[in-house]
Amino acid sequence: MNDAKNPFQDMIQAAQDMAKAFNPALETFSPKGFEAMWPTMPKEVMELYFGKTLNKDGLDAKTRLLLTLAGLTMQGAQNDTGLRQTVKHLLEAGAKKQEIIETIGQMSMFAGLPAMTRAMQLAQEVMEDKEEKDT
Repeated sequence: MNDAKNPFQDMIQAAQDMAKAFNPALETFSPKGFEAMWPTMPKEVMELYFGKTLNKDGLDAKTRLLLTLAGLTMQGAQNDTGLRQTVKHLLEAGAKKQEIIETIGQMSMFAGLPAMTRAMQLAQEVMEDKEEKDT
């Protein structure tokens, strides 16, 4: 029987111990808590910075954000915070739930089912949170 410890687990434990020594509050740090502090840009601001306000013939903010969502899915949906924030901003920019789902689903052909499934789970969390807040 092999009782060898995983060196990765040791490394993670050492990093957690170090973070706790520097600041005990880091022991309970949650990326979702950090995300909650980040405000959602109003639709008009997104359109100004990312949309057609300065480039009349360019892509609108919603389309740019759908492309961002596709790119994040293609990367394997590894950036949880980035993906959740993109979905949050997409909803603010006027994207329909179906548009978000179809964008992620389309990427399954290129990124694979695991990436699509992970992105869909993260997007669903955001969409369910928004539905709860709206009711």
